[in-house]
Amino acid sequence: MSISLGLIINPLAGLGGSVALKGSDGMAEAAQALGAEPRAQQRTQVALELLLPLRTSLRFLTYPGAMGADLLQSMGFTYEVLSAPHAGPTTAADTQAAVQQLQHSGVALLLFAGGDGTARDVCAVAKAGQPVLGIPAGVKIQSGVYAVSPRAAGELALRLLQGGLVRLTEGEVRDIDEDALRAGKVGSRYYGELCVPTEGGFLQQVKQGGVESEELVLQELAEWLAEVLEPGVRYVLGPGSTLHQLATLLGHDTTLLGVDVLQDGAIIARDVTEAQLFALVDGHAAQLLVTVIGGQGHVLGRGNQQISPRVVRAVGLDNLRVIATKRKLTTLEGQPFRVDSGDPELDRSLPSALKVWAGYREELLYPLEAL
Repeated sequence: MSISLGLIINPLAGLGGSVALKGSDGMAEAAQALGAEPRAQQRTQVALELLLPLRTSLRFLTYPGAMGADLLQSMGFTYEVLSAPHAGPTTAADTQAAVQQLQHSGVALLLFAGGDGTARDVCAVAKAGQPVLGIPAGVKIQSGVYAVSPRAAGELALRLLQGGLVRLTEGEVRDIDEDALRAGKVGSRYYGELCVPTEGGFLQQVKQGGVESEELVLQELAEWLAEVLEPGVRYVLGPGSTLHQLATLLGHDTTLLGVDVLQDGAIIARDVTEAQLFALVDGHAAQLLVTVIGGQGHVLGRGNQQISPRVVRAVGLDNLRVIATKRKLTTLEGQPFRVDSGDPELDRSLPSALKVWAGYREELLYPLEAL
């Protein structure tokens, strides 16, 4: 299994702290003139050191030089640089360009090192639902998108790589007006939200306690699904007991082992063939709802061949939803999701971790491996 992680380092983050400049935004030259030394690389290294034992299981995508490539090379990680080197100090535009390229490349998690200014830059261009996590390296950290420490960031990334369940939530991006702060006035401003992982541990907790009620969770999932169904969109319901029970809770009679299509509160096609399904979704707004085969981990290519590569492409990878309770995920015993669609190019284009609806407004991030 190989997971792709994105890495962006703001080399100027934190420069102003040790020389009492109350921040680093626009103050890099002044800070360096006062003897400040960069700290972002060192703090990022603390996070990545936890991942060294798994170097053969992951690949980094990053930007040149101090924005990531230099550190990854020195630590012996496998990485790919997505931009040509350029002279001069890095800018906010560099960070934003890196975020856009990394998320377009389908990284499972985008790690970025910096402070609130860096979080603002990430937030400005990150697409909704792209998992990101900040490694704290700035002078001020008001935003709720950073781990509590560099080591904590590494631990969360490690949990993902080892097949643990990583819950996703929305974290606020906030920033203090540094000019006002230097004048003795403190106030932060809200700039938006980012999708960030929070403390995991669900796999072990569910195994030990067994407190999750399958019926209750399915009811909650059905309520969430009912809330997000959009008019005019065709929802493809894959086979399996999870989706069959969800449909039943919503008042629909679906086929347990077949593929059905829901639109505007009614089943418009039952037990469709691949050709019928393609005709229904080609050129039409649609979403694919699938579950995972318990104990095996397949989400595509086993038992749902009606959802063919051309169907997936017609619907779009961004519209693929995996629905599974945490109890069902524990049957995988830490093994990754698997896809075997019959189209290696499509399988490789899937992200190396998929978001899973596991409860009411609860999303998890789970590793995926193409066969």
